[in-house]
Amino acid sequence: MSEATSYFAIAMAGIILLVDLWAMISVFRSDKPVGVKGGWAIGLIIFPVLGLIVWGIAGPRGIKEGPTSPEHSKG
Repeated sequence: MSEATSYFAIAMAGIILLVDLWAMISVFRSDKPVGVKGGWAIGLIIFPVLGLIVWGIAGPRGIKEGPTSPEHSKG
């Protein structure tokens, strides 16, 4: 394997790792039950590339609304 190919493979692995991490954070911030979140996390860990594709198509959407405060309101 040439040096350029090695660098490309390392860069792709790093990108996939970062996107996987982002997907897991998104899953755990969703409003789905804990079991669903765990299932998605396990799927993303075991199948990083395939898991990302499936998560992108059918993954949990929506982020839980946190407590609001007057400092953060737009009004």
